Amino acid sequence: MQVRTRFAPSPTGFIHLGNIRSALYPWAFARSKKGVFILRIEDTDVERSSQEAVDVIVEGMDWLGLTHDEGPFFQMQRMDRYKEVLAQMKEQGLVYPCYMSVEALDALREQQKADKEKPRYDGTWRPEPGKTLPPIPEGVKPVMRFKNPVGGSVVWEDKVKGRIEISNDELDDLVIARPDGTPTYNFCVVVDDLDMNITHVIRGDDHVNNTPRQINIFRALGKEPPVYAHLPTVLNEQGEKMSKRGGAKPVTQYRDEGYLPDAMVNYLARLGWSHGDEEIFSREQFLQWFDLDHLGKSAAQFDEAKLRWVNAQHIKSTPDEQLVGHLRAVRPALVDGHDRAHLARICALFKDRCDTTVALADWAEKFYQPVEANSQELAKHVTDGVRPAISMLAKLLETCAWDKAAITESIKEVLRATGLKMPQLAMPVRVLLLGTAQTPSLDSVIELCGRETVLARLRLE
Repeated sequence: MQVRTRFAPSPTGFIHLGNIRSALYPWAFARSKKGVFILRIEDTDVERSSQEAVDVIVEGMDWLGLTHDEGPFFQMQRMDRYKEVLAQMKEQGLVYPCYMSVEALDALREQQKADKEKPRYDGTWRPEPGKTLPPIPEGVKPVMRFKNPVGGSVVWEDKVKGRIEISNDELDDLVIARPDGTPTYNFCVVVDDLDMNITHVIRGDDHVNNTPRQINIFRALGKEPPVYAHLPTVLNEQGEKMSKRGGAKPVTQYRDEGYLPDAMVNYLARLGWSHGDEEIFSREQFLQWFDLDHLGKSAAQFDEAKLRWVNAQHIKSTPDEQLVGHLRAVRPALVDGHDRAHLARICALFKDRCDTTVALADWAEKFYQPVEANSQELAKHVTDGVRPAISMLAKLLETCAWDKAAITESIKEVLRATGLKMPQLAMPVRVLLLGTAQTPSLDSVIELCGRETVLARLRLE
């Protein structure tokens, strides 16, 4: 059996990390099993859905490399198919019209609450042998309800939560079509999963309550349901469910803030799944290791400091030329306007001290744009006592061969002539060259700056 999974977001706003994790796991499972990953857009909430939100979903998935094999399919474009299945269910006596008004249903539920009963539809319009239904009210369009099984239980082995059993008596007869004939969410999902041959549904545990209803519809249609895995919630740093209202950021904002897609995949994977004690791993390792048996059962909490650490590890291990490509995502003008090989050498020198590509781009720009050290740094390091040594170094750098060995020898010659220690010379030179006293090795910085830039920045007026 070929594994077929799906990600089915609603396009009602931007997609955040809690949402995208529900795409990561079905994508990874499909890839690890050489299966098919499907993107389905559940856009039946017409008022809140937008093409802009669809574009953001696709953009975020593309950035993370969560490519889909089929789709995107839009539920609003499948209405004829839903109505076709609904007509079949009518013929088979699986659904029935219900004329109970919204007001009557609300009053019923209020009474049930007062009687300390679970609020639920009471089956007034459900046809049963020997039962007399109420007279059909004039001018009222009915909803269509699904005849939920009476007695027994819905049972499934959830790949995260284990065995779940829900009594059918807890479930009322679900509305599967509105008065205007448009189908409802739970019905559409079943038809979609059937038509798309979905084998595994991996989604958030906010859908657990929908699952028994969907399983009953599957079986009424003569089909077995897919395997279910309901993922625990992702919490924000305050321990609340991650949400747009709670300050969650769009996935694409992490791209703009300098996070690598492989680092995001690594971090999100660990936010609810584990492979032993492995913290840092490549995308290829993740797909090799991933299975549904090691999904976590408890809610995972987002930690931006941990994400930055994971990102730093991936920056360190990313080949320098690839890092240049990632710099383009945050500073396109920097990459397009300068030699890529030179930028790759800058990346090699600075990547060990950067936790985002924005920080790496900030370092790189210092080699191409005028640098201004703040007055305190200048006053602290570029003192009258060290100025002659800086001028001497500049003089030697005018004529020496432009490679690390010759530059190192020029620095040593200044130290021998002046009696200064290395930090006494290196710190002021770094301040003048890059605006800060803390940089990688001085000879490497000088070489990468280039002779003309170095001489111009060491010129003491």
